[in-house]
Amino acid sequence: MKSQKHNDSSQMKEALQHDTQQNPQKEKEKHEKEQHSNDSTNQDSFLPSSSRICSAENVKDGQAECQQKERTSSCCQLKDMERLQHGDMKLGPLRFNKRHTVLIDVDTFNSQRKILTQKGRDLWHSDFVKMPCSQVAHQKSRWDVISKKLKSLASKKTASVKDVEEAIIKYNPKYKDQWSFDALHTLDQITPHTENYYKTLFPKIAALALKLPSFVNKAIPLLRKGQSAAITMSQVQISCLLANAFFCTFPHRNTSSPNAEYSGYPSINFNSLFGNWSRRKIEKLRAIMHYFKEVTDESTRPKGLVTFERECLSYTDMPTWESCKANLSKLHITSEGQIELEGKGMLQVDFANSLIGGGVLGSGLLQEEILFVINPELIVARLFTEKLEDNECLIITGSQQFSSYSGFGDSFEWAGPYEDQSQRDEWARRKTKILAIDAMNFRHSVDQYRMRHITRELNKAYCGFKGYDGHENPDIATGKWGCGAFNGDPQLKALIQLMAAAKAKRGLAFFTFGDENLKQRLQHIYDLMFAEGITVGKLYKLLHDFSSAKHCDSHVDLFDFIEKNRNSKSHL
Repeated sequence: MKSQKHNDSSQMKEALQHDTQQNPQKEKEKHEKEQHSNDSTNQDSFLPSSSRICSAENVKDGQAECQQKERTSSCCQLKDMERLQHGDMKLGPLRFNKRHTVLIDVDTFNSQRKILTQKGRDLWHSDFVKMPCSQVAHQKSRWDVISKKLKSLASKKTASVKDVEEAIIKYNPKYKDQWSFDALHTLDQITPHTENYYKTLFPKIAALALKLPSFVNKAIPLLRKGQSAAITMSQVQISCLLANAFFCTFPHRNTSSPNAEYSGYPSINFNSLFGNWSRRKIEKLRAIMHYFKEVTDESTRPKGLVTFERECLSYTDMPTWESCKANLSKLHITSEGQIELEGKGMLQVDFANSLIGGGVLGSGLLQEEILFVINPELIVARLFTEKLEDNECLIITGSQQFSSYSGFGDSFEWAGPYEDQSQRDEWARRKTKILAIDAMNFRHSVDQYRMRHITRELNKAYCGFKGYDGHENPDIATGKWGCGAFNGDPQLKALIQLMAAAKAKRGLAFFTFGDENLKQRLQHIYDLMFAEGITVGKLYKLLHDFSSAKHCDSHVDLFDFIEKNRNSKSHL
């Protein structure tokens, strides 16, 4: 990986200072929210001294003891985790069926390894994406306006942000006084002249958007709730769809009112990213613009496929957790590294919102939004993925990382290009598999200890972890799922994911994102449970007892409770 850290210009600093001075309350609220959603909260001060392992106060003898614990731990090393690159599963020829829609010509791909558009017809129907280039009467006239404006932009060597704004408003006239483009304007203004390639890029994005009728012929089905289904498309097709999202061409997708046709879907048009500027949005736009720079250049244009698969766990397949006899699976715990880098080749968990992508097109910059910003191909899932239900997940195979980054939330910064060197499988997909599972959002944190909520989270994690036909099943790279803005308890979420992985017979690599205390305590409790052969069923019963204890005493600590009660006869 090569990362080149960009430097903010003095204009950028002045603009940010001005924003802070003009909006002190806004900055205060953002700071409070960031504190609230920080996944790396240090919990050491809340632990009894007898429970601290390798704390900062330890003297040399204690540190040596800590190192000895590391050497004798039941936990495994990162190199021992199974990855996609190490698998030899044969996918066989690419095929489409009732459950799997393929937007490229399958016969040509299988015989010649060429990626050509699958011929088909447009469908203006509630079960399919309504396309901006649809030939139904009322939409055809709108596409005429869109194509005229985009052709005008594409014919220019350079185009300004004002040109982009005028084009978008021309075919979205009702939003003339509602949509703002100040984030896009600010990005252009504060980027040093020597680094500002946006004026030459805008015409290229317009030209890419215009290719939609020839790049995507076949109707794209919606991945609706309650239905397991998959869509495979080329990276070029994805770039074309996202170019249309950039120019806000998708019809019926500009409102989120409860009665709107797509109220159960995330937004897809980029208008919300362009307005109400903030430093967060500026950094997001840097990454998005870099993506378009890559996909509009013939020398760097990606040439593979990506699969988006919605999976539903039937209620008959949900485990009976209290009687599950599975032993705990292998576990690697680290306070260093990132899921998307050190977890390459594993099933990487996206700490998702039920509306896929969360606030990626707004101001959100938690784990999911960062993942979507550095892998912009993921954003296209918002076009066709309905809100996830409690027994559903989304698995994305083959997406490419385009950017590096540093920081989190307000400290997030685009850190330059990323050269993704992941191998490709038989279907020309990057050997990258991302799992989107949404944790519950607990307004009152004590609610997460109710057994119905613990069981819901177990089933949600298992839905994603269990493995499905036609999939290679590597080990899982995850972390403090649902422990930021959703108020999850990192101890509880770690055990829930460990139990689901054990039931699915897969190993778990757990990244604590700098939380050394959680790393040490999780390792300690895992060693105890592993040594004593505690099964998933026994751990579930311990959680049941802990749930009762927690509602009597809110200060009881989960790991302490398990350590004290693990040998209780009631759990044997």
